Amino acid sequence: MTAEPEMGLFDWIHGDDREQAADLPVAAPPTSDDIEAALKRAEQMVLEAQVPTAVLARTLRIITVVRQIVPRLGNLGLQSQEAYTVVATSTDYLPESLASYLALPRDWADTREVANGKSSLLLLIDQLDLLGVTIDRMYDAANRQDAASLAAQGVFLNEKLGGVRTVVRMEESAPAKNNPLDLD
Repeated sequence: MTAEPEMGLFDWIHGDDREQAADLPVAAPPTSDDIEAALKRAEQMVLEAQVPTAVLARTLRIITVVRQIVPRLGNLGLQSQEAYTVVATSTDYLPESLASYLALPRDWADTREVANGKSSLLLLIDQLDLLGVTIDRMYDAANRQDAASLAAQGVFLNEKLGGVRTVVRMEESAPAKNNPLDLD
């Protein structure tokens, strides 16, 4: 006959909770389809609400860049902070910022100061600018691995096939443009 392990006060109070928590299913990470669905919802939100042009342009640019990154998420490392940022931007950060703004009456949101002398519209634009700069950095990171592979292949071919012996170095990336008015 096996003896039951001794139960301390903490175990007695929380023992069942831990067993129940272990039985709860863990949500699967968002798939490419989940990300695309979230991007479509964000796009639909701004188009249907007829938001100011500044909000529309920034939102559509973020959506476009995220869509370019999604097929390259593996280049960032699926468990990386960068990949998490891309997924969270599309499924949480962007929709939440838009929804909070859109919940307000337009005239009030666009004209009344709410924080630091800024209206809700200006606060949203600041948030979209931050998301845009961050997503641009993620896009650079996602493409850097393939660019480095291409440079390494060039070095290999040069050495293997006796081509022109030039040193190939990866250039440091130029910082992402921080001007929110740049649309390219």
